[in-house]
Amino acid sequence: MSIEWFRDLAIVILGLGVTIVAIFIGVLAFMLYRKLRPILDSVKTTTKTVENISSTVAEEVSRPLAQLAAFVQGIRQAISLFSGFSRRKEGGKNG
Repeated sequence: MSIEWFRDLAIVILGLGVTIVAIFIGVLAFMLYRKLRPILDSVKTTTKTVENISSTVAEEVSRPLAQLAAFVQGIRQAISLFSGFSRRKEGGKNG
């Protein structure tokens, strides 16, 4: 038996070993996927629920609150404007 025969034997054994390991990893990956699929579906459903809740909050709470804040700011500016007019008149009388 020559060294070429041992070389060929080693290549065949390593090839079979790599093939068995690849099949084993594939089976493990498939089993892991089957175990995780319900969890992933649950996470997807939860994400959609959170998106719906946040959009509802944005429509029902944030938008009216922003409108109220804009209204209050407008009133404050109007009061400031009218108080500025009254200060100018008083300043003209006293000065």
